[in-house]
Amino acid sequence: MSSPAQPLAANLVQSVDWLAVAPPTIAAVVALLVLVADLFVSEARKPLLGWASVAGLAAAALMLLPLLDGDRSTFCVRGTHACSYTADRFTLVIQLLVLGGALLSALLSVTALKDADKQLPEGEYWFLLLSSAAGAALLPASRDLATLIVALEVASLPAFALVGLRYGDKKSSEAALKFFLSSVTATAVSLMGISFVYASTGTLYLTQVAGRIQHVDGQLHTLAQTGVVLTLVGFAFKTAAVPFHFWVPDTYVGAPLPIAAFLSVVGKAVGFSGLILVTVVAFPSYADVWGPALAALAALTMTVGNVGALRQQATRAYSAVRLLAWSSVGQAGYLLVPIAAAAYSDDAEHSVGSTVAYALMYAAVNLGAFAVAALVGRTRTANRITDYRGLYATNPLAALLMAFFLLCLAGLPPGIIGLFAKVTVFSAAVDAGLGWLAVIMAVNVVIALFYYLQWTALLFRAPEGEAVKHRLPAPLTAAITLTGVLAVALSGAPQLILRFADTTLF
Repeated sequence: MSSPAQPLAANLVQSVDWLAVAPPTIAAVVALLVLVADLFVSEARKPLLGWASVAGLAAAALMLLPLLDGDRSTFCVRGTHACSYTADRFTLVIQLLVLGGALLSALLSVTALKDADKQLPEGEYWFLLLSSAAGAALLPASRDLATLIVALEVASLPAFALVGLRYGDKKSSEAALKFFLSSVTATAVSLMGISFVYASTGTLYLTQVAGRIQHVDGQLHTLAQTGVVLTLVGFAFKTAAVPFHFWVPDTYVGAPLPIAAFLSVVGKAVGFSGLILVTVVAFPSYADVWGPALAALAALTMTVGNVGALRQQATRAYSAVRLLAWSSVGQAGYLLVPIAAAAYSDDAEHSVGSTVAYALMYAAVNLGAFAVAALVGRTRTANRITDYRGLYATNPLAALLMAFFLLCLAGLPPGIIGLFAKVTVFSAAVDAGLGWLAVIMAVNVVIALFYYLQWTALLFRAPEGEAVKHRLPAPLTAAITLTGVLAVALSGAPQLILRFADTTLF
């Protein structure tokens, strides 16, 4: 005779689709293998760990191909449609962005570690980078609040260590501490919000939360509303939205340059994918709460970011990296616009598709800009904007590509993809009736033109003093070439990513 506990236990057993979970799993397994291999590999062969990591990230990205044939879900509760992991169109696009961004950051890291002359421990570096990439790849597939917050922390915790990993560098340690303390505070606030949502609805699964939060008891309505707001705070921090942006400039300057590139793209992808999941999937009925909040954050973020970039002094040490940091804050404001528009739109998924399309464009060109900054930083360690003067005379290809990346970020021809992506975001705001936000965005685009064009013009001016020839190591060449080819291809065929703004992602 079976006890009542047996059927209950059977219902709690969750199936595992190993193919669906392959991309983040491969990244995590390779991270562990690299850490163990580091104990047995001689100093002379340590560079092999880097190439093994690059191969692991490439393999993880290739595992997205078998998943294109349809949506797959796993870790599902029997008898329900509640699943913890779903590999749908949205998941695959963000995982491609994350793993592609991590792969390019890894290529930059191979050269950076060689130049660091043992100031960066190789085994630990690759383990942390791959672990963070695994967490970032897990997050867009997460369909319950517990998995979402765990993925967020798996992506974030190794990033803190990576920022402060350089031996004896006070600037690096200070940046890591600032990043860590502010992030932990944001996570604590988010966890409190999730606990309020759970107390109101009795479930953590996003689809079940969406259904139940509309019908919470009147006494719990304020608790649920507070939970929604607090849950969003953690993700707003990860997106570097103002006023949660203060860690960005110092962290980018203090971190090794490949890690700054990783944070600017992969870190943002984590924040925005999490934000989309909690707003559009879990809390659509609370659009009147998060819609105005995100619209205000978008306006504030793009304005503060662009004004911050505008104020950078070209002769100040690390001004190039600081400008890219403030620029990434401004770009985060544009990325927030379609998510805010989703609250006012009849077709929320159509709106957030504009964010995904813009994020893909931003990832390609921003990583390219950081790759050229890494090249200049090899001979000019202070990495000032003035150090880029006359780059065309010493390295024409790098100068042309840097100019192209900056024009894409500015949204000017020949950077057609940047222009089209901005128009897509702009139209999402107008279609949702957010005319005031579209006007603020237009003003900010004009402000941004000034500092992007100023930097672009500097590349082609006559160099001051003796020109410094920038040597291009193979991994750095590969990273600059890949991003350049991608940016040019997207400008030639913008429909490759703009179609995400017109298709169903979930």
